[in-house]
Amino acid sequence: MVFMTLLIFLLLILVPTFFLLQQKKYSDRLPPGALGLPVIGQSLGLLKALKTDRVNKWFQERITCHGPVWKASLFGYPTVVLHGPTANKFIYTCDGNLLTNTQPPSISRILGSKNIIELSGNDHKRVRAALVSFLKLEVLKQYVAKVDEEVRHHLVMHWHGKHEVQVQPLIKILTFNVICSLLFGIERGPKREKMLPLFQDMIEGVLSIPISFPFTKYNRAIIARKKLVSMLIHLIREKREALKQNQKSDPHKDLITSLLSNRDDDNSTMMSEEEIVDNIIVVMIAGYDTTSVLLTFLVRLLANNKSIYSTIVQEQEEIVGNKASEYSLTWEDLTKMKYTWRVATEMMRINPPVTLSFRRARQDIEYGGFIIPKGWQVLLSASMTHMDDSIFENPAMFDPTRFETQAPPPPFSYVAFGAGPRMCPGIELTKMETSVMMHRLVTGFTWELIKKDESFKRVPMPEFDQGLLVRVKPLNDLT
Repeated sequence: MVFMTLLIFLLLILVPTFFLLQQKKYSDRLPPGALGLPVIGQSLGLLKALKTDRVNKWFQERITCHGPVWKASLFGYPTVVLHGPTANKFIYTCDGNLLTNTQPPSISRILGSKNIIELSGNDHKRVRAALVSFLKLEVLKQYVAKVDEEVRHHLVMHWHGKHEVQVQPLIKILTFNVICSLLFGIERGPKREKMLPLFQDMIEGVLSIPISFPFTKYNRAIIARKKLVSMLIHLIREKREALKQNQKSDPHKDLITSLLSNRDDDNSTMMSEEEIVDNIIVVMIAGYDTTSVLLTFLVRLLANNKSIYSTIVQEQEEIVGNKASEYSLTWEDLTKMKYTWRVATEMMRINPPVTLSFRRARQDIEYGGFIIPKGWQVLLSASMTHMDDSIFENPAMFDPTRFETQAPPPPFSYVAFGAGPRMCPGIELTKMETSVMMHRLVTGFTWELIKKDESFKRVPMPEFDQGLLVRVKPLNDLT
């Protein structure tokens, strides 16, 4: 304990000293702005803005003051913040020799250093190819009925027969169960129940000041990761043994089995055990929190906007058509939900589940007439591009017609799923889950908000103060 305290103390002195000397070296070419206090910098201010849902205002004040390129100190590192489609293109397509995807220490330590977000070059291409082999459209089409069954079971267990529900916590349970089913091949039972609280502790510490004192969110997240990694390694080894015993088993049975089955030209496994663990955790977080946030915001939207609600209901009722009372959705059904997905896309423009994207300069970079020194973080915020009135007319207005096929937004202006080679490989899974859940909700229930102005904070994902309380009424008997 004494050693760790001494090490932290030395880091608090040496790291800021290094960057202070670096700042003096480039003093005349650094972007405008201030670094503030060592290590902490503006981290607390940004975290406060996230928690009060004022992050757009926080960024806009600095863009107004400094322009589209400025500096700050965030989460332990001096940071250059970039804004605009040109910046988005630069970050999402940049050569790995210039920018690495190294995340702030809290994110990197909790997610693991071998995850797809941080990898670059050939390693990124290799791991992305392995993930896409399961998450691609042709494979996911086979799982529509499975996702539909999870959704129907969830609604029967947690919504039907209830007068009031907390939407966000319940949808998080649903998305976690879908993940366990598709990614791990874990059926309902104690294994799922043991993973969920560990997973929640990890997410709470993902964006935090990386000092591992007892009782901090960061410390709880590190402990939770250790426990979850142990469970995942056990699961991976079980599935590896099952593959050895049954060579003819379906390699796409679940994501872990798919990753274990992927082979390179030498017939070696494409991913190490550590890579599988870290990327499973990343996909878990991406599929769990981001999709649940989107669905929660959609439930609130449909309660407040009767026009959009009625249009979605009409689209979904046409899909029901003459189906039997007990039916499973098909891939063909999902392809007909075009308006529903446009609404979801517009929701992610206004409320992107992930607002911050970090990179790290591998060498000195000249950008926009300024120098980004080697070792500095580079940050962009998707919400600032999405709310730029030079790109989206009346950006604060909710308008799904922005995403009609005949009028797509300009390249690199909509980045809810990233862009270019860094496009999220799980986009089709998100689309599937969202479409199925919205179908079952609007054809099975009506609802109204109990507190119409219920606020939310970002910790780092949007979290409603009371879980978004709604009063529900079933339209038919789901049992």
